Amino acid sequence: MTRKGSGFAGVSVAITTPFKGGLVDYDLLKQQVEFQIEAGVDCLCPVGTTGESPTLSHDEHERVISVVIETVAGRAKVMPGTGSNSTHEALKLTRWAAGEGADAALVVAPYYNKPTQEGFYQHFKALAEDSSIPICVYNIPGRTGKNIEPETIARLGELDQIQLVKEATGSMDQASQTLELSNLTLLSGDDSMTLPLMSIGGAGVISVVGNIVPQDMLQLVRAAAAGNYAEAQKMHFKLFTLCREMLGLSTNPIPIKGAMKMLGRDSGELRLPMTPLCENGEKRLAQVLTDYGLL
Repeated sequence: MTRKGSGFAGVSVAITTPFKGGLVDYDLLKQQVEFQIEAGVDCLCPVGTTGESPTLSHDEHERVISVVIETVAGRAKVMPGTGSNSTHEALKLTRWAAGEGADAALVVAPYYNKPTQEGFYQHFKALAEDSSIPICVYNIPGRTGKNIEPETIARLGELDQIQLVKEATGSMDQASQTLELSNLTLLSGDDSMTLPLMSIGGAGVISVVGNIVPQDMLQLVRAAAAGNYAEAQKMHFKLFTLCREMLGLSTNPIPIKGAMKMLGRDSGELRLPMTPLCENGEKRLAQVLTDYGLL
């Protein structure tokens, strides 16, 4: 079965937003994009959770989208985050992304509001009916406070522009139900869950660890897609501790930005209320990167 949104299979990287002196560092952002293009990733996802979108102004959010699309210049797909807990704001950001030439929009479930399942449906329905580009439903109840149930996702999948799901519930049962009930392409929202999800029909990942080891994540996903599960399993276990610590040491994107700083690829600067790793956390991160062979 060919699923809706299958053109977005593979490795998408949820890129960070670099800061310098409290401002977005657009020059470094372009360098980060080139790093991913050189690695051969399939898609870039700016201004998502990893891109600290909640702390960007609307003008910054729009400019980051524009700069990434302009820098990519058609060499990969671009699926920026355009979600909000306000349907009006999500519509505005999605229209901007489409107007700038984005290939799809990554739309997180409305957070804080805790809508009903009907509220989720109406929110995404409004976006789907307005949008000229495909929409990826980003389901991450640990961040938003409420799950979009598989039945609701299946209902959304009947709308033409709803084509993908970023599955970040951590539940294999949820993922299985979503794939059973819908014709949507499912992408893992957790690096360490990529192989398990692909084994049941998932098509790839929107990766955080891809910010530092995109080629290894590409190797895992391409092996799994080709049915070479021995190779995919080998890469899964190679990546596993690194993936786990990117989430376990602290809230994303604190560890990945700390890692990029250690590797000389980012200032490590975060925007409040995000704060850097503590001293013990930094020591543990340095050990993990050393064990992996990155330091």
